[in-house]
Amino acid sequence: MFTSTGSSGLYKAPLSKGLLLVPSALSLLLALLLPHCQRFFVYDLQAVKDDFQIWRLIGGRIICLDLKDTFCSSLLIYNFRIFERRYGSRKFASFLLGSWVLSALVDFVLVEAVWYFFGITAAGNLPSGFLAPVFALFVPFYCSIPRIQVAQILGPLSITNKTLIYILGLQLFTSGSYIWIVAISGLASGICYNSQVFRLHQVLCIPKWVAKFFSWTLEPIFSSAEPATEARIGMGATVDIQRQQRMELLDRQLMLSQFAQVRQQRPQGGMINWNRLFPPLRQRRNINYQDGRRSEQQASPPLEVSEEQGKIRTFEVPWMATGERRILL
Repeated sequence: MFTSTGSSGLYKAPLSKGLLLVPSALSLLLALLLPHCQRFFVYDLQAVKDDFQIWRLIGGRIICLDLKDTFCSSLLIYNFRIFERRYGSRKFASFLLGSWVLSALVDFVLVEAVWYFFGITAAGNLPSGFLAPVFALFVPFYCSIPRIQVAQILGPLSITNKTLIYILGLQLFTSGSYIWIVAISGLASGICYNSQVFRLHQVLCIPKWVAKFFSWTLEPIFSSAEPATEARIGMGATVDIQRQQRMELLDRQLMLSQFAQVRQQRPQGGMINWNRLFPPLRQRRNINYQDGRRSEQQASPPLEVSEEQGKIRTFEVPWMATGERRILL
């Protein structure tokens, strides 16, 4: 189900592991043991605007109150752990923080736009949880992860290594009535942060001293051991070099898949490739001609040397005084 963009597990992805364990555990705790405390984690923009409950912007945008959203977002975070390995934990955390802050502003704009144009009040019905940064991660996933074709069905439709991830994102997109507002705000914030508009990557970033503090305190808790049973690809001396060789292999597979798609996009005379069943006339003539040549070569017997040709002929040269003989072949 997941893309083959790295080794399995959460090795060198402590932040992704923390996002998988802590919010999921709190979501299960609120759903099963403390359902009366869920009202403190409702993402209600109307209460933020009218009653100045700013804390709802933090609690309501971290913990999911719907277990289905928790499951889908956890699967997507596990798949997107490749970006933490590529960027590093600090840059990955900066991307999540920037998209999380920008999406909160976009949520306000979209809610006001929906109320102004359609007269629908959606401020108190937005889904809770760490959903906007998850949707924002689809932007670098679309731009930087190579697309490798796995299978092809019904002519132009093809299944790639990214198809099921998009299907999972679509499932999360359709899980609620107003989750599309959070999804659009997440995608917009991901595009803005990924394209470095107004130098947002320098403003909304994790300071170095904060990254060092968490690397000393929390990283040993959420760090995972190096996978020992992972199949090695390449001849690198370290695991990092082998992963780099794996990425180069994926890039080559991407080029080969694109070349195969270009060849398949050529007109074949309909959905059924009749050339595979009945080759063209010129090709059949060439095949028949080559088969005829081969059959003639196989049928023709080898040349035999007669005894007269193999014998050594002797001639007397009458004009030589000594009467010697010359042997001529």
